[in-house]
Amino acid sequence: MTIGEKLAWDDAVLPFQLDASDIRGRVARLDGVLDGILKQHDYPPQVEALVAEMALLTALIGQTVALRWKLSLQVQSNGPVRMIATDYFAPEKEGMPAKIRAYASFDADRLTPGAPFDQVGDGYFAILIDQGPGTQPYQGITPLAGGALARCAEAYFAQSEQLPTRFSLAYGRSRMPGSAERWRAGGVMLQHMPKASPFVASGDASGEGAVLLASDLVDGEEKENWDRVNILLDTVEEMEMIGPTVPPTDLLVRLFHEEQPRVYDAQAVRFGCTCSEARVRQSLSIYSARDIQTMTTEDGRVTADCQFCGAHYDLDPLTVGFEAVKSEDGADGDS
Repeated sequence: MTIGEKLAWDDAVLPFQLDASDIRGRVARLDGVLDGILKQHDYPPQVEALVAEMALLTALIGQTVALRWKLSLQVQSNGPVRMIATDYFAPEKEGMPAKIRAYASFDADRLTPGAPFDQVGDGYFAILIDQGPGTQPYQGITPLAGGALARCAEAYFAQSEQLPTRFSLAYGRSRMPGSAERWRAGGVMLQHMPKASPFVASGDASGEGAVLLASDLVDGEEKENWDRVNILLDTVEEMEMIGPTVPPTDLLVRLFHEEQPRVYDAQAVRFGCTCSEARVRQSLSIYSARDIQTMTTEDGRVTADCQFCGAHYDLDPLTVGFEAVKSEDGADGDS
C-alpha cells in the first residue's frame, strides 16, 4: 500500500514502519467500537475516560498478536476504580475484523473530581496473552505509576519486553454536524525494533519505583533516532489523532515524512463479546446441586449478567451444575 492511499480509518489500526529510524508503530482510531463499549454502562466521566484509554491501548497493542490469540489488559487497584479489564480477540482468519470488549468496576462514592488516573490507587497494570488451548498463558505486570495508563503500558514494554515504546493518545466526546455526541479516540504507538533492545539491568532504571523507561534502553545512534521521532510525535494535535477529518496516512506524512514512513494493511476492529448461555452453563458445571441452590433467586431461577456486554442469562437451576436433573430443553434427565 502506498502512503498516499485513502482508507476507511474509523475503528481500524494501521501498522507502519519508519525506515530511516528503524522504528515501527501503529495508528488507531476508535469510533463505533468505543461507543459500543461505553453505551453498555452508565459510567461517570472519569471512569469513561479510563475505559476509553484502556480500550485504545488494547487496540494498539492487540494488533501485534497472531491470528486466534487473545490479548487482555487489566488494571487492579485499591482506588475508587478497582478494576478495568479489556479483551482483544484476534481475527479467526486473515481479512476478518478483530473484536474488543471492556468494562470497569468502581466505588461511586469514592470517586473524586480529579484527573481520571487519580481514580486508581496502588496496584498493577497487567498484560496477558492467551495463545489458545494447550498453551500456557503469558502474563506480565508493572506498577500503576506515571500519571496515565499509557505510561504504565510503556513501563511494561521497557521492563518486561526490553522494547522502547511510546504512546500518544487522545479521547473524548465529540459531535459531528447532523449527528449525536459520541465518544471518539485515536492514538499513535511507537516502538523501536527489537534488535535495538539489549538486556538492561534493573539498576539502570530511571522510572518511578525503579521501573525501566524507554530512554533507559537506547544509546548512541539508536537514542538519536528515538529522540528525534519522539520530538516529531510531540507535535501531534489531539484532533489529528481523533479525526475524523485527518486520515492516518496523512497524519503519518505530516509527522514523519523525513523518516520514510511505510504503511501496511489496516486491521479492522469491532465491539464484540464471546459470552453465551453455553459458556455460563460451563462455568456452573463445577457446582453441586447444593451450591446451585445458594445461587437460586427468590423467583427460583439462576441468573447471570455479562459485565462486558450486559447480556442477561436466566436459567432453570435444575438444568445447571454437575448434578443437573433436567436437560437444557427442560426434559427430565437420568436420576
